[in-house]
Amino acid sequence: MPEQPSRAVQDYLKTIHRLGGDDGLVSPLAIAARLQVRAPSVTGMLKRLADAGWIAYEPGAGARLTPAGIAEARRVIRRHRLVELFLTRVLGLDWSEVDAEAEALEHAISPRLEEAIAAHLGEPLEDPHGHPIPTAEGVIARRELRSLADCRPGQRVLIREVQDDSPERLRRWRTLGLTPGAVVDFVSHRPLDGLFELRVGDQVVALGGEGLAGLRGEVLSD
Repeated sequence: MPEQPSRAVQDYLKTIHRLGGDDGLVSPLAIAARLQVRAPSVTGMLKRLADAGWIAYEPGAGARLTPAGIAEARRVIRRHRLVELFLTRVLGLDWSEVDAEAEALEHAISPRLEEAIAAHLGEPLEDPHGHPIPTAEGVIARRELRSLADCRPGQRVLIREVQDDSPERLRRWRTLGLTPGAVVDFVSHRPLDGLFELRVGDQVVALGGEGLAGLRGEVLSD
């Protein structure tokens, strides 16, 4: 059984999980990019995680979470997303502010407080950004979503989740109505200009691929 993880270990496990390491290999370069650290530092940490039993590590190929690593990663992800929802729904913080706050609080919450927050919120299924919240047993919903930047004119898309690491983009999406639960119609695409025209409610907005990056949803009709 791996030893009780440090904050750094929890951050690595959470990152590997978010990159798909619960069912496949994740490259050290992808981990370094997500954590914004140097590749040699990642390699050293991956070796320590493997020695502790949190991951299976293949030098030159990548890392995959072990069952213990998956359980710990999902425990941290659950607390992070519960805190985000608590901060927005109960304390009234803007959804653009809560990711950074949850990063700090997720490591300090006791199991008892986690349970109390989940009960107060009614055992929620999603955080403010639409990401599924793992259950207390470590089960997380699987769904097939498409990036809005890959959609085409004529399609109607239900936004399900948004990337939460850029406060500026989150504020912009909120202003435009591009939030989880919104239905958007793709009106046109101008490849030479790199612009998509979308109908959101009663307005048509123009966004480039970068403006759509991080928005994911389900195609309702073509």
